Amino acid sequence: MAPDLTTATKTTSLVKQASISSCAYVTFLAGNGDYVKGVVGLAKGLRKVNSKYPLVVAILPDVPEEHRKILVSPGCIVREIEPLHPPENQTQFAMAYYVINYSKLRIWEFVEYSKMIYLDGDIQVFDNIDHLFDLQDGYFHGVMDCFCEQTWSHSPQHKIGYCQQCPDRVQWPAKMGPKPSLYFNAGMFVFEPNLSTYDDLLRTVRLTPPTLFAEQDFLNMFFKDVYRPIPPIYNLLLALLWRHPENIELDKVKVAHYCAAGSKPWRYTGKEENMDREDIKMLVNKWWDIYDDESLDYKSTVAAAGGTEGGLQPFLAALSEAGVAHYINAPSAA
Repeated sequence: MAPDLTTATKTTSLVKQASISSCAYVTFLAGNGDYVKGVVGLAKGLRKVNSKYPLVVAILPDVPEEHRKILVSPGCIVREIEPLHPPENQTQFAMAYYVINYSKLRIWEFVEYSKMIYLDGDIQVFDNIDHLFDLQDGYFHGVMDCFCEQTWSHSPQHKIGYCQQCPDRVQWPAKMGPKPSLYFNAGMFVFEPNLSTYDDLLRTVRLTPPTLFAEQDFLNMFFKDVYRPIPPIYNLLLALLWRHPENIELDKVKVAHYCAAGSKPWRYTGKEENMDREDIKMLVNKWWDIYDDESLDYKSTVAAAGGTEGGLQPFLAALSEAGVAHYINAPSAA
C-alpha cells in the first residue's frame, strides 16, 4: 500500500529535513521539437505553486541555441549532457523516440544536489510538492504505473487483465509464478544523485539488452529492491481517469502527466480517443492557463519579489538582468 504522504513530513522516523540549497527539480530535453513548450510550462507551474527549488534542464547537444535561450528566460538552469545509448539489438521500442531516454541516466551525475525530483517535460504541477524532498533517503520513490493500456499488450499482466493499480480485481494466478514486482512510471520520481550509483547505472546499461519501455524498464529493474510507491496524486497518468477512476480524486491531484495519446496540451485537438472527456479538457485548460500567465514570467516574478527570494534566485536574476546566458555546457565524460 502506498504511504500516506499527508503525514510523512511530520514523521521524523521516515524523513530527513532537506536543505533548500542542495535540492532541485530536474527534467530532460532533446532535439529541436516542441517539447520545449512543455518545459517552459513546467517551470512556470513550479513558480506558480511557490516552489523553493530551481528547475534544472538536462539537455542534449542537439537542442538548438534558440531553445536554450527560451529555457534560460523562464529561469531554468540549463545543463548540457552527452547522449547515452543502450546496446544495439533488434528491440522495437513501444515508441521510437524512447531510445534517447536512456540519456536521462546522466542526471545521477548531478551530485551538486543531494536530492532531486525528476519530472518529464509533459508534466504540470498544480500544487506545491516540495515536501517530497523530505522523503526517506536511500530509496527510489515514484508512482505505480498502469498495465491496462494497449501499449502493455505484450505483458503477461495485460494478457490476464491484472493491474497493480487494482490488484484485487484480477488475482495473479499461482500457476504463473511469483507476483511481479511493483513497477513505477519513470515520468516522475524522487532520487539522490550519486557517482557510485551513476557508475553502476552506466556499467549495467551497457550489459542489459533493451526492452520495449527502454529506460523505464531498466530503472525498474535496477531499483527494484529500493522502490517505494507514492500516491497517484503525485503523477496522475491521465489513463487512470478512465481505467481506475476509483483511485483518483481529481481535486486533490498535485501533478498531472499528459502522457496519454493526444493529451499534450500544446498539440491538443480533442479528436483522439478519450480526449473529448470533460476532465481531460479541464486539465488541458489548466495547463494553458499557467503557460499563458505572463505574471509567471521569470522577470515579472523577480520584479514583484524585489529580488529578495532565497536560494539561487537572486543570483540567477542578476545574471538574467545583466544579459548573461547562464546555461552550463558541461557534457559528461563517461
